[in-house]
Amino acid sequence: MDQIEIGKFIAECRKKKNLTQAQLAEKLNITNRAISKWETGKTMPDFNIMLKLCDILEISVNELLCGEKIDIEQKTEQINELILQMAKNEERYHKRLRYSTYLILATSFTALICMMSLISLLIPECGFQNFLLIVSVILFMIPCIIALKYKVETRYYECKNCQHMFVPNYKEITLLQTPTKRLLKCPKCSKWTWCEKLAKR
Repeated sequence: MDQIEIGKFIAECRKKKNLTQAQLAEKLNITNRAISKWETGKTMPDFNIMLKLCDILEISVNELLCGEKIDIEQKTEQINELILQMAKNEERYHKRLRYSTYLILATSFTALICMMSLISLLIPECGFQNFLLIVSVILFMIPCIIALKYKVETRYYECKNCQHMFVPNYKEITLLQTPTKRLLKCPKCSKWTWCEKLAKR
């Protein structure tokens, strides 16, 4: 954000509106000295004044902060680039989260096997051994529940029959699946199809 360029832009827009610094200052209920400081790049308008200034000069806040007029095509292109970047960032986030979930599950499963083996070998067969085995299984189930919660909360599915998009419940999420599809009953058309897995936006 270049204050000098913003100042020049404010001065240019003011002149296009045929306003003097004093007239603009009067409309904003401030001193013309403040306008002079903006236009020379010494200071910036406060946010509450900025909105009113943009309204008087008929420019957007984005244009003011960029220090130039932004045409519709340029703005659309910038928005499209921003949306694309956000989509890429979200996809990278979900990918990292997915790999982290698989790593946690694999580690938990390995830990469960090790714990059960150690308990069986080191502790004689008794009620305490059974108790420890049950605790081990419960501890393993915690990351499984977290992984299941992730699957439900970060994915929705598209029915191949009617293109309806929906989020399955916890029971349905455990049904047959491939890496990109899952066999589900669509709540709209009530048909079983291999629904496409999509990340929530």
